[in-house]
Amino acid sequence: MKPVFKKFVWLIAMSSLVALSGCHNKKKDNIEPPTPLAKDFTPTVKVAKVWSARVGEGAGVTGVRMGPVVVDGVLYAASTDGELAAFDAASGKKLWSKKSSTHGWFGWGDKHRKDAFYAGGPAVDGDLLAVGTLDGHVYGLSSKDGSQRWEADLNSEVITAPVIVGDLVLVRTQDGRVYGLDRASGDRRWVYDQGNVPLLSVRGNGPLLAANGVVFFGSDDGKLVALRMDNGEKLWEQALANGEGRTDIERLDDADGAVVLDGTTLFGTAYHGNLVAIDGPSGRPLWSRQFSSYGSPAVSGNMVFAVNDQSQVWAFDRSGGADQWKNDALKYRWLSSPAVQGSYVVVGDVEGYVHWLQTGDGALAARERLSKKPIRAQPVVAGDMVYVEDIKGHIGAYRLSAN
Repeated sequence: MKPVFKKFVWLIAMSSLVALSGCHNKKKDNIEPPTPLAKDFTPTVKVAKVWSARVGEGAGVTGVRMGPVVVDGVLYAASTDGELAAFDAASGKKLWSKKSSTHGWFGWGDKHRKDAFYAGGPAVDGDLLAVGTLDGHVYGLSSKDGSQRWEADLNSEVITAPVIVGDLVLVRTQDGRVYGLDRASGDRRWVYDQGNVPLLSVRGNGPLLAANGVVFFGSDDGKLVALRMDNGEKLWEQALANGEGRTDIERLDDADGAVVLDGTTLFGTAYHGNLVAIDGPSGRPLWSRQFSSYGSPAVSGNMVFAVNDQSQVWAFDRSGGADQWKNDALKYRWLSSPAVQGSYVVVGDVEGYVHWLQTGDGALAARERLSKKPIRAQPVVAGDMVYVEDIKGHIGAYRLSAN
């Protein structure tokens, strides 16, 4: 069994910070405490929890930002202790579940997948479900019942969801490689090797984005990279961060969030870097502004929403990057990446709360508590519902309605 540890140097003083989904500023002996929530808050929109469920122990203490995916009315979720499950997205009814292990790491449990400590995924397309593990495996399974079809053995942790497109399963590993696997068999078609991976990095990887025959992703050294989908050849790259500073921590410049494509424009962020808009076909920068973030932006209409490294929620003009508004009420609550549900921005926080902010002016509109555990994964919006998962595998489905 290959080691499950990332090939990066971890500073002891940063370990508690990384556990909160990123590297944040320390203040004396601890990180900044979360800003208290207003006790006299009056919601302006009604939120109904439609259903809740749980999948194993979730991501646990791994630092992985693993969340669910919704495809064709079914929600799929996995956990690092080896559970994989499918639910009816409307009602929460469990359709099926599989457990790959029962007694730990050293040879007990499912003889076929005794190492399946899921951490990357799931991803679903048609009847195929793909999911990666902490020890560098990718499994191709039936999306109908979780039965196994194939297994691919890679070189490092898979802690972000694969992408299934056409006859390929695209996978990113923690050692800086991107793989193109055969959809039917899991055989390796091609591999792209980033080369020199920084010794110091934020725990996590941004997911791959596949569109128009190209694979886009943010790299561990703060670049947005575009690859040919058919053979993995690099087409272009653009810097999202400059890696400047006196210390290793100051020079840390991961692009750990998802790259977002809206029309033909790509949007990406980096820690100690910038929020950048790039023309997708050419790789030409359209605009850039300084903005340090360990998460993913969200785009809706003519606005781009993002959370910075102090957990302030920002809105920018899509066409030029000008500020539209900033909300400080959730500062240091170590928010998830934002999602957009109708006229609201949705984020989860370190104490298990889910917050809705108005897209027009950033005013807080509602909040609900999923649990008392941190929410690191970006909320998932499908139809009129938003699905939120915390680090212990609790999943909540919420719908908005007028008061």
